[in-house]
Amino acid sequence: MFFGILISPNRFAASISAAVLTISLAACGGGTDTATDTADSSDQVAFSQSVAIKGAGASFPAPIYTRWFSDLRQKQPNLQVDYQSVGSGAGVKQFTAGTVDFGASDVAMTDDEIAKVERGVFMIPMTAGSVVLAYNIPGVESGLKLSQEALADILLGKIKKWNDPKITADNPDLKLPDLTITVVYRSDGSGTTGVFTKNLSAMSKEWKDKVGEGKAVEWPTGIGGSKNDGVTAQVAQNEGAIGYVEYGYAKSKKLAMVALKNKAGKFIEPTDEAASKTLSAVKLPENLRAFVTNPEGEDSYPIVTYTWLLAYKEYDDPEIAKAVEAAIEYGLTEGQKVAPDLGYIPLPEDVIEKVAAVADQISPDYEIKVK
Repeated sequence: MFFGILISPNRFAASISAAVLTISLAACGGGTDTATDTADSSDQVAFSQSVAIKGAGASFPAPIYTRWFSDLRQKQPNLQVDYQSVGSGAGVKQFTAGTVDFGASDVAMTDDEIAKVERGVFMIPMTAGSVVLAYNIPGVESGLKLSQEALADILLGKIKKWNDPKITADNPDLKLPDLTITVVYRSDGSGTTGVFTKNLSAMSKEWKDKVGEGKAVEWPTGIGGSKNDGVTAQVAQNEGAIGYVEYGYAKSKKLAMVALKNKAGKFIEPTDEAASKTLSAVKLPENLRAFVTNPEGEDSYPIVTYTWLLAYKEYDDPEIAKAVEAAIEYGLTEGQKVAPDLGYIPLPEDVIEKVAAVADQISPDYEIKVK
């Protein structure tokens, strides 16, 4: 469902801003006006003149998108990409309104949302990752286990202290304090929230009936933080806090993460290996829209999601279409190699091939090659 390369210590600050990243892209075949059939793909020139594209959406993939664009910057300075991390909800709205060249969402668009986009929609899975529970409990730097029932009760406001019997029963080796639990949730419309609450609804009937799922819900308890980095900051700053964030954000900030009980009854720590096992069990349909909710599998981590780049089926400017397709190609090829370093899951090869075949329809003047 997603190696020795240095990572910026402030790896997602730049992506949260509206900074414009100047990058270059090399076409791998289809650009008949600028490339020769005999040229090596690394030597081909995709854009002989300056082209600028802009996108907006999910904060979940912002760190890896920023890395991709930064790496591409080393190629040629003929393409400018401005990706704004505004959250999946805002990203889908801007994409639907046609104010961006591409969008990004951690929750695939619904049929109703797609119907509102006059130019049509290609939903392109670019990478995948886990949504984890990061926590801040003094004296408990690792090892916290939570059952799905206990997690739901915490988020419903039914469990209020870290030494509640439902938590201590699963953590006999930890000395959990008599400390009030502070739930931290996303205050903005968020695909991460959509993914998280969809899984909670699959885990807990009470959650499904009382709160439900969506990019924004009425949280029974807690405090809000804007985007993944805002939730991460709130957890780090508040003793007793627990919040849901993308794995890479928690990993980058060295936050403690919960080992969550999966459907098979095993407590699974969020790791690249556990997330990959979850992803490998999911078959991607022809429309590339797949949801993973409380998955089967003895070693599967329970909350894993694809994240989608949203492209139009029709572009008025053929150069913009080529630029979007070329950016996708880079993400599906060289971009996958840096995914583990940033806390994401590289896409399986069969998924890359299926995704590339769909994305290659964006521009008739560009051919995506992933082999």
